[in-house]
Amino acid sequence: MALMAYGIGPGDVVFTIPFTFIAAAEAVRMLGAVPVFVDIDPDTFNMSVEKLETAVKEFKKGGLEGLRPRAVIPVDLFGLPCDYDGINQIAKEYDLVVIEDAAQSFGAEYKGRMAGGLGDIGCTSFFPAKPLGCYGDGGAVFTDSDEIAEKLVSIRVHGKGSDKYDNVRLGINGRLDTLQAAILLAKMKIFPEEIQKRRDAARGYTEVISGLQGGGDVVVPGVFEGVKSAWAQYSLLARDGNMRALICEKLKENGVPTAVYYPTPLHLQTAYKDLGYKRGDFPVSEDCADRIFSLPMHPYLKKNVYDLVSEVIADSRV
Repeated sequence: MALMAYGIGPGDVVFTIPFTFIAAAEAVRMLGAVPVFVDIDPDTFNMSVEKLETAVKEFKKGGLEGLRPRAVIPVDLFGLPCDYDGINQIAKEYDLVVIEDAAQSFGAEYKGRMAGGLGDIGCTSFFPAKPLGCYGDGGAVFTDSDEIAEKLVSIRVHGKGSDKYDNVRLGINGRLDTLQAAILLAKMKIFPEEIQKRRDAARGYTEVISGLQGGGDVVVPGVFEGVKSAWAQYSLLARDGNMRALICEKLKENGVPTAVYYPTPLHLQTAYKDLGYKRGDFPVSEDCADRIFSLPMHPYLKKNVYDLVSEVIADSRV
């Protein structure tokens, strides 16, 4: 919907990251535009500002004829907002629309501003696994432009004009159903409290894991000045893939589930084979995909989970 509101389609290039869920790049291709991937920062898992600038400059210099850079979709991965000062500066210099993918960062803060309002337009998800989850599929779009808001209202209901039988543009069925809205309104009342509890849970994990002797085998996620994560996920980097497999298996044996977000970067997936990328093109994303795993994360974690996780990680060091 955000891409459609800005008229992005065939002939347009949109910069995004390969280390994420397929949704952002998928929406770009569904509209006939071309995703150009940008590698991530190893400390944040978010888009590297330096590599974004390099990618835009290289495309401007040697881009394919008939294609023009139009937008960038930074992804606030695992709940941590990107470096929007840097991204917005590059976007302004090269006339790019910044579409914030805040699917995992609703409730997060960046230098006193809330996630979803850090670019030209923001999108979030209310899928059940997200910080604010409904009981099915749902999402929201944020804008401070009356013109874009009017377009989004139309796009959301099949491109309607004065009524649903007066269609002035192509649109979709993007309505949030009433049941999900009612659930979200009720959950909003305790959402600030739950975000704080998520931050407390992340701090609990970090304290016990960082306190293990012989550090370096497992890297905890960073905490950055001026940025408050929504902690959609708490993700660790194991020393290598073998250690990750061992830790995940031992945790499973002890009743603690884990997940790998994301095992295969988008540029190596079949759906994007025609773009011509190969292994080695985005080394940071590929390295993270080989080593990352996520622990249970929700507002009501108990201390015994932290202790159990730290014990398993300590026993997995060889």
